[in-house]
Amino acid sequence: MTFRVTLRMELKPGAEHAFVEEWHRGTDAVTGHPANLGQWLCKDAGADDVYWIISDWLDEPRFRAFENSPAHLEHRARLHPYRSGGSFHTMEVTAHIPGQAAGADA
Repeated sequence: MTFRVTLRMELKPGAEHAFVEEWHRGTDAVTGHPANLGQWLCKDAGADDVYWIISDWLDEPRFRAFENSPAHLEHRARLHPYRSGGSFHTMEVTAHIPGQAAGADA
C-alpha cells in the first residue's frame, strides 16, 4: 500500500506568502522523484501560521532513499528559514475507499 508522509509546518509570523512561493518553486524536488505519487500543501483551517505538507510514496524504503537525497536536503533547507516549529509523521495507508465525488469532474 501507499506510504504517506505528513509534515506540520508552524511558520514564523509574516512568512506565509514567502513560504508558499518557496514551496511551489521546490515541488519538482519531490514530485520529480520516481517513487512519489503526489504531494499536497494544505493551510490549517484553525491557525493562519500552520501548513501541512502531505506526500504519498510507493513504499517506505524508496521514501527513505529520497529523504537522504541531495534534492530533498536542498528543498528542505530552502523551507527551513520560514519555519518556527512543527512535526513529522509517517504512516502506511491500509485502506482507501473513494467517495461519491471521486469520479466527478472538479
